[in-house]
Amino acid sequence: MKIAIISGASGMVGMQLLHQLLKEYDDVISVGRRILALKHDKLVQLEGDMSKINTWDWEHLLVSKSLGGEKNGLKEAILEKKAEIHAFSSLGTTIKQAGSKDRFYQIDHDLVIEFAKWTKSLGASKFLYVSSSGASSDSSIFYSQTKGKTEEDLKAVGFDFLGLFRPSLLLGNRSEFRLGEQIATIVMKPLVWLKLFKNIRPIYDYQVAKGMVKKALELNSKSVEIVSSGQLQDLSK
Repeated sequence: MKIAIISGASGMVGMQLLHQLLKEYDDVISVGRRILALKHDKLVQLEGDMSKINTWDWEHLLVSKSLGGEKNGLKEAILEKKAEIHAFSSLGTTIKQAGSKDRFYQIDHDLVIEFAKWTKSLGASKFLYVSSSGASSDSSIFYSQTKGKTEEDLKAVGFDFLGLFRPSLLLGNRSEFRLGEQIATIVMKPLVWLKLFKNIRPIYDYQVAKGMVKKALELNSKSVEIVSSGQLQDLSK
């Protein structure tokens, strides 16, 4: 039995990732602060304060979503360690959306680490994280520095496999308008058409999602693997 647990499913990559997971896994648990307008037999959505996820009564939340008892088997598989569990995080925001650097750090670092620790406690063996091209804890750019620190702290959680995915500029349908990214997309998109500079040219959200799931289902030879944007494009084929 394979179970996927995802946070950040409401985002651009997250929605694509959720659809891929529903194709490949027996059950999918999505956690977040609100319920998505999506129903599927394989999908269970748990909502709450993500900063307190390690105190959630997840067993009660899980059962409350299946009044007919159809998810009791899922609960027992987790409790009895009879399932292979993979966790996926595409959780993230922008400093503008967050309102401050401190709030941005809380979302892009703290919530990701708390989610990782929670999934590890449930028995997750693999964790796959959407980071960013240029992520480095030594970066002078706050966004890239935060992503880099998140990567480093995820390594300390101790998963059997940790996949760190670093896509370049993302193409897809965003829920909000970002002027800077729109301009960058116009400038960079010809690189996609011309198939040049694979690691820096834009990448589609569905390519990131497909590449992550493919990597999760592989027999991984490394305990930690950084996957570049170019590698993601190859994996998604």
